[in-house]
Amino acid sequence: MRSSTLGVGGPEVGVVGLGCMGMTWAYDPRGRDDATSTAVIRGALDLGVTLIDTADVYGPYSNEELVGAALGGGHRERAVLATKVGLVVSDGERPVVNNGRPDHIHRSIDESLRRLGTDHVDLYQLHRVDPQVPIEESWGALAEVVAAGKARRIGLSEVSVEQIRRAQAVHPVASVQSELSLWTRDALAEVLPYTEEQGIAFLPFSPLGRGFLAGRFSSADDLPDDDFRRRLPRFQQEALAANQAIVAGVGRIADRRGATPAQVALAWVLAQGRLVLPIPGTKTPKYLEDNAASADLLLTAEDLAELDALPAPTGTRY
Repeated sequence: MRSSTLGVGGPEVGVVGLGCMGMTWAYDPRGRDDATSTAVIRGALDLGVTLIDTADVYGPYSNEELVGAALGGGHRERAVLATKVGLVVSDGERPVVNNGRPDHIHRSIDESLRRLGTDHVDLYQLHRVDPQVPIEESWGALAEVVAAGKARRIGLSEVSVEQIRRAQAVHPVASVQSELSLWTRDALAEVLPYTEEQGIAFLPFSPLGRGFLAGRFSSADDLPDDDFRRRLPRFQQEALAANQAIVAGVGRIADRRGATPAQVALAWVLAQGRLVLPIPGTKTPKYLEDNAASADLLLTAEDLAELDALPAPTGTRY
């Protein structure tokens, strides 16, 4: 796979990474199998998909345990390993709550390293900014994690340009992770241009619209009963029907280029910048190979213009 870097001066990575959340959390629990997921993670490294992304909240904790076990036996050295801190599963009204307190960050990195079976992560990310904690305090704690040798670089997730600037005043920002796809383009207005200007890597999560852009869902009934996508506005039946126009547009390009819809959707994301490194999630070897091959699909100006002109989605993200 062709490669880029995790930001200017960062380690070399394949331009397509691997998001591991769905292997243990949120999506279709009936399709989970640790042995297959382990094979996917190791197969990703063989394909040059070296950026492996997880988080302590996924599970919680079971995702880091799975990734750590998969990277055992000498595989860890082949990976650029990223995890996150700052979201906590709650027993209250909100299933997930923020926690960006410095004491939580310092405690959490040690627990993450234990689960991951390593003495450092290559990228430690603040999963969300805690509105109750100044970002300077949370980011300062992450900077202390770097100083202690427990993380090589630190990144942010789902932030504004102002928040990035405030963090930069404390310690360099290596990456920003936000949703970006043909049905979520908010980051193109301000955040992505700023990260490109600053040499910060941009890591799009859900670059396939949580599987929708691959053409896998035409009805809410296609989703398992306990799949969290059933609660999302864009996956309600009326919105799904309206959003098929986006899938159809992607499919037209795919047919023209002899590619799959997923490859076209990922190639569009890759075309958005030199430091854009999408991290599509999958727990299936076939989809892993499909996603990795998108790195070789270079869309023409005509293709990109046609994709850019696709309608905005019906329904909000959450």
